[in-house]
Amino acid sequence: MTQTLIGQKLRACRRECGMTQENLAEKAGLHPTYIGQVERGEKNLTVSTLEKLLDAMGLSLADFFAFLPRQKPAADYP
Repeated sequence: MTQTLIGQKLRACRRECGMTQENLAEKAGLHPTYIGQVERGEKNLTVSTLEKLLDAMGLSLADFFAFLPRQKPAADYP
């Protein structure tokens, strides 16, 4: 589920920046097909790849993740 939320947020950020998938891919050094797969929640990203994408859009990790709702820790964690 988080994978889908991240993809949706990336797409929204990209569109707000006025970029196409091709523009973002070129600026981040990635393939446009990969950008589409991430936005649809089909691919997992690493933190370093997410940073590349956000840097290409002029965003920080903190700003990007501010949209995610806080979840309670699992009961088995101290």
